[in-house]
Amino acid sequence: MKKIFLLLCLAVSAGAFAQTTDEGSYTKVGDVAPTFKFEIEKGKTVDLADYKGKLILINLFATWCPPCNIELPLVQKQIWDKHKNNEHFQFFVFGREEGWDKLMPYKAKRGFTFPILPDVDRSIFSKFAKQSIPRNILIDQNGKIIYQSIGYDEKEFNALVKLIDEKLKAASSTK
Repeated sequence: MKKIFLLLCLAVSAGAFAQTTDEGSYTKVGDVAPTFKFEIEKGKTVDLADYKGKLILINLFATWCPPCNIELPLVQKQIWDKHKNNEHFQFFVFGREEGWDKLMPYKAKRGFTFPILPDVDRSIFSKFAKQSIPRNILIDQNGKIIYQSIGYDEKEFNALVKLIDEKLKAASSTK
């Protein structure tokens, strides 16, 4: 009986460890965020480096992804609606392997008001990871990654919201 209990404990521990390890990520907290160019609107390209000095949240998602579709309405209410007019904040959502033709109707149907941008060839996604969505990457004003998450988890999402609130409160009080 002790052997069975021990084996069960080892199996549970191994499973828990496997969930916390992500070999699909290319970036980690503390890294300088990769820079890249992207279409901010149809026909207008910008560089992520243009937003240095701001707290930048990047969300990588797909329209067909169930956890993404749970998370994005919360992002709208708890992050975007609260901080969209903050001069120290910028938010970009990139649709992995999706173009304007899918993203514009999706955004309109869902009533989202934040930027949802194409990443048709995964060129942006591939700077951060090789698999798994949704992903959130928070980049500080100096261009360093200060937070990353994979998938949707309520506790982790609440930690992201709290971190954004704290960073933006600090940024506003220094001006």
